[in-house]
Amino acid sequence: MTDVIIMGGCGRMGATLIRLSQQDSELEVKAVVERAERLDELETLDCVVSSDLDEVLAKTPRAVVVEFTSPEATLEHVRICRKHGNPMVVGTTGLKPEQVEQMAAAAKDVPLLLAPNMSVGVNVLLKILPQLVQMLGSAYDMEMVEIHHGRKKDSPSGTALKLAECMAEARGWVYDEVKRHCRDGIIGERPQKEVGVMALRGGDVVGDHTAYFFGPGERIEVTHRAHSRETFAQGALRAAKWLAKQQPGRLYGMADLF
Repeated sequence: MTDVIIMGGCGRMGATLIRLSQQDSELEVKAVVERAERLDELETLDCVVSSDLDEVLAKTPRAVVVEFTSPEATLEHVRICRKHGNPMVVGTTGLKPEQVEQMAAAAKDVPLLLAPNMSVGVNVLLKILPQLVQMLGSAYDMEMVEIHHGRKKDSPSGTALKLAECMAEARGWVYDEVKRHCRDGIIGERPQKEVGVMALRGGDVVGDHTAYFFGPGERIEVTHRAHSRETFAQGALRAAKWLAKQQPGRLYGMADLF
């Protein structure tokens, strides 16, 4: 049995995590953490409900914290988990490189897993896209397009950036030197050494990502579509079960599960 603590229980992802955890015989929800003004919305839950993660962790050693919130909140929660030694699964997107570095430092003291996308399918893509890049060769231009609902705050998505980065690295490129996140005006011909990442927003799209390979006389498209937030929640809970058995030392990712 793996004990879990769900952050942001009133959010869309938090509510999904709670429901799926309750349905899983291998998991027990020990606590749900939410802002003080929204705690009354969670009063029917059969577990500890609190706005104070520090206080909760003092009573739940080794429970795995599952987090899909904001970058700033996540870093504060990482600090608290590091203090108490509780493992933490983080699916928060929009983290800056320096924030990821802070998490990597904390991972030396406490088990931490960070993934911009928790779905099994996307993490399989991260393994096979580099093979496709290498097999197609340099004659194929690479682009990435992602689509999300209109309420998503960060752009491009963390998943799109991770997929595009793995494609660039498969060609031996440094992603920050070849990325193009916007095209506007008279910009000239497309350089061969470039990876474009475009973001579309609207409606209630959970998450679509398409990698394009434009070659001489043909085009290859590899698409992943998430039909439900349950895809990400199930992946996060699978990661929580795995992380509960791990030791600190480095920042883990979803690829470590496979």
